[in-house]
Amino acid sequence: MKFFIIPILFLCLVSCKSVDVSSDYDRTTNFTAYKSYNYFSNIDSGLTELDEQRLIYAIDSILEQKSFVKSETPDFLINIQSQTFQSAERSSVSVGIGGGGGNVGGGVSVGIPVGEGQLDREVVFEFLDAKTQSLFWHAIGKQSIPNKTTPELREQIIKDVASEILSVYPPEKE
Repeated sequence: MKFFIIPILFLCLVSCKSVDVSSDYDRTTNFTAYKSYNYFSNIDSGLTELDEQRLIYAIDSILEQKSFVKSETPDFLINIQSQTFQSAERSSVSVGIGGGGGNVGGGVSVGIPVGEGQLDREVVFEFLDAKTQSLFWHAIGKQSIPNKTTPELREQIIKDVASEILSVYPPEKE
């Protein structure tokens, strides 16, 4: 039983990590005019083929819940880009030695990195009008990913990223 608790606990902790999302959009856009979507045929997402399939499945599920329809004659097209980079070691243990006497002091400090680095993934969604090819909405999601992941964990992380990014679409009216 203990064997199963640790991976489940780890999965919960990792999946609860927040996704930093920022978005931008053309303020003149009538978002209610966009009801159907599809993807660019030549997406170069920067993801592995499996992760790209997971992401597209997650996007389709979320947009379907928001009443959007995937269509061969869409109102807007989705482009996906991604890049992954190694994050710097954030945790360290410091050892300090100091001494002094009179008006003279001195000290030495050494930082020792603790733990493994993580990968940071940045995923970009671009929504373009299908007729004019003009960009009307853009969002970036950033999240840290453990170096060692299972397919189940990767799927959960990708769902979380897609969900957080699409939670700000369509933008709320001011």
